[in-house]
Amino acid sequence: MAIAYLCLGSNIGDKVGYVQQAVRMLSSTGMVTVVRTSCLYETEPWGNRDLDWFVNGVIEVKTKLSPRELLELCKNTEIQMGREKSYSDTYEARKIDIDILFYGDLVVDEPDLKIPHEHLHERAFAIVPLLELIPDYVHPKYKKSLLQLHEDLETLDDVFLYGTRVDI
Repeated sequence: MAIAYLCLGSNIGDKVGYVQQAVRMLSSTGMVTVVRTSCLYETEPWGNRDLDWFVNGVIEVKTKLSPRELLELCKNTEIQMGREKSYSDTYEARKIDIDILFYGDLVVDEPDLKIPHEHLHERAFAIVPLLELIPDYVHPKYKKSLLQLHEDLETLDDVFLYGTRVDI
């Protein structure tokens, strides 16, 4: 059994409901067991600030799936929830997005599968929920703890515990 960390996010419609639905769908396959979940966060969109804010969270799962099989499960869950493949190079609004952040201490560098996630070290919306679960975990590629990666962020996107952000 491997331990993996998945980041889930939504910025359309019932954002919290979609994240919760995706967790239930992943769990109901019997292919992953959800061990722990982070809190949910409202987060500023990364890569396209014109989009609505996201709701993001991280789940820790146990699985016998290979990294490739886990990616397929995540993509199939997105499709089942109505996500359509984008052919654009820009970040777009989405009902659900599921990314593999870590898979044990494994490093995978394939064209369509990068583990650890190739942009994790740049994204507060993924690092902050991970800090709840594994603050001392050392990134297998950068050899820094998540706490150190958070301290090294060049730009701190707005990340608020869900329900605490105030629009001005």
